Amino acid sequence: MASPNETSPAVESMKREQARQRRKGSKGELDKGLEDTFPASDPVSITRTSIPAGRTDHEEAERVKAQPNESEEPLVEEALDSRRAQASDFGGAEVRALRSEAARISESASALASGSVRVVKAQGKSFLADLEERVRESPLTAVGIVAAIAFVWGATR
Repeated sequence: MASPNETSPAVESMKREQARQRRKGSKGELDKGLEDTFPASDPVSITRTSIPAGRTDHEEAERVKAQPNESEEPLVEEALDSRRAQASDFGGAEVRALRSEAARISESASALASGSVRVVKAQGKSFLADLEERVRESPLTAVGIVAAIAFVWGATR
C-alpha cells in the first residue's frame, strides 16, 4: 500500500495540467498575438496605428470614382431589364396559360374538399343513428360495455 505522502500519477498529472492552464491564462497580449499569428515571417507587435487604411490621396480617389465603368459586362440593372424584356416577349402566353391552369386546379381542390366534408358529415350522422338504435334495442349491453371501458380506462391511469 502506498504511503499517505505519495500521490498517484493521476493526481500529479492533474496538478501539472492545472499549473499549465494558470500559466496560459496569465499570458500577455504579446504572447497571445504571437500564438495567433504563428507561423509568420514578421515579428508581432502590439502597437496600434491611427493611420486610416485605404487611399490617402483624395484627388486620385475622386478621379478613380468618377471614371466610367469600362468593363464589357453589362450592369446589373441592364441585365435584369433585358431578362424581363425577353421573358415578357417569350413567355407571356405560357405564363397566362399556367396561371389559368393553376386557378382551375385550385377551384377543383376546393370543390373536392367541400364534397369530402359533406360525405364525412353524412357518415358521422349515419353512425350516430345506428349507435342510438343499438342502444335502444339492448340498453343493458350498452351499459355493460361502457362500464368495461371505464374500468379499463381507470385501471390504466
